Order: sequence, then C-alpha cells, then structure tokens
Amino acid sequence: MPCRLLTLLLCLWATGVLAEKPLILAVHPYLDYQEVMARYSPLADYLSRELGQEVVVRVGKDYKEHIGYIGRDVVDMAFLGPASYVKMTTAYGPKPLLARLEIRGRPVFRGKIVVRKDSGIDTLGQLKGKRFAFGDPASTMSHLVPRLMLHEAGVPGEDLGGFQFLGSHQNVAFGVLAGDFDAGAVKEEVYYRLQGQGLKAIATTPAFSEHLFVARAGLPIQTVNAIRDALYWLQDMPEGQAIMRGIKKDMSAMVPVEDSDYDNLRGILADLERLGVSP
Repeated sequence: MPCRLLTLLLCLWATGVLAEKPLILAVHPYLDYQEVMARYSPLADYLSRELGQEVVVRVGKDYKEHIGYIGRDVVDMAFLGPASYVKMTTAYGPKPLLARLEIRGRPVFRGKIVVRKDSGIDTLGQLKGKRFAFGDPASTMSHLVPRLMLHEAGVPGEDLGGFQFLGSHQNVAFGVLAGDFDAGAVKEEVYYRLQGQGLKAIATTPAFSEHLFVARAGLPIQTVNAIRDALYWLQDMPEGQAIMRGIKKDMSAMVPVEDSDYDNLRGILADLERLGVSP
C-alpha cells in the first residue's frame, strides 16, 4: 500500500497536479473588492508567467487585517499605502522591498480634500461644524494626512460636526456627492475620476512617496529577486502598459524603493500621535 501511494504521488507531481502552492499577492481594500480584483489580477497573471509559479490576489477586509497579514508573513507579497507601510514596519520590523509606483515619471502622489461644487465651501477653515468623511483610519490620503491638515487649519476633529470612516476613497467621494457629508478626503486618482460629477477640491496634500510592494520575510531570496525584476521589467513588456494603467491611470513604471523614502511621512504620523490620532 505505501508503495502504491508513493507511486500515485509521484504521478500527480509529474503531471503538475501537486504543484507548488500559489504565491499570495495581498492588496489593501482602497476600492471595492471587485475593482481591486479587476485591477490586480492581470498583474498576478503576468507574475505567474514570469515566475513559473501561480500568483493569486487576496483583498484584505480592511487595512488593519491587511497590515497584520503581511506583518506576520501570512501572505507572500503585498501592495501597501505609505502609512500602512510605516505602521507595518513599526509593529513588525522591515520586510524585503520590491518596488514603488511611478506616476508620469514621478514616484510620489497627493490627496485632495473635497466638497460638492455647489457647497459654498472654499477653505478648510469653513469646515468647522461640518460633517466629514474619511476612508480607512490607516489610509494616508483619506485620513491621516488630511487629519493633520485640518488641525493645522484650526479644525481639530472635535470641531467638526461629526466624522465617519467609510472604508474606501470611492465611498468618501460618493458620500460627499450624495450630500451625506459636507467634505471628505480622497486620493488624487479618485478625485480626478469623479470631478466631473460635481466634486471640488479645496486643499491638496503635500507629496509623499508612492504606494509600494513588499515581500514577506523568509521568502527565498531568489524569489524576491525574481519578483523585483519582473516588476521593474513590466514597463518594457508588451502587455506592461495595459497592466500598469489598469492599476493606476498614468502609471509609467515600477521603480526602486528605499525605506528612507517614507521618513517625511513618519514625521507626520509622529505629529498625529502627539495629537492623539493614530491609524
């Protein structure tokens, strides 16, 4: 019986039935689940071909879970926002860095604080007593940076007419457009996509290092290097431009990244912590 079982296992391995388990690419839920899957599945398919090993996408239920999964090395690689990356490394230590996004030749991005065009609101100071929509508590551009900007404009959280976390940038934009909230914070990409529906920006954040990909600690170095190379090569591959534009409009490349690229954000998060605000 043991010999017959061994023969069966060898046959299954030879036919590919018992292949290596898939590598998991985790993405934070900054958009609806279906949209995140649609954006990142082509990248997973590309990586599967380049690595010779299946790569599957996993979308976290929220930012906290996503940070914990890559921090505890439950997933093999992850796409992280800047604040999530800083929080993850603070809590769990460094991870192998893979690449960061480059948009129109620049590896930085900004966010917008938005209102309806017909709101009559033009400045952050006018948001006192107004209802504000944030995305996820751990989001760089839909909570943390805008929260400090509001405070510096003389509108701390307690001076708002209430605020709520809606989970994603898109939900924030729709909440403002629907009139459920007077203002909200979103990344530039979402603002420009929905601007024509009636959004107006009243403030722009400083520039921060773009979103990035990291690998889990303990992933074989050969695999880490292969993933990193595949991401760098993407801009030169026949399908590369479509894959990148599918993830983020106007993405021009994936480029090298250093931990120090996020030092300015660490300073802002430290300021927020002193104010009692944390991801």
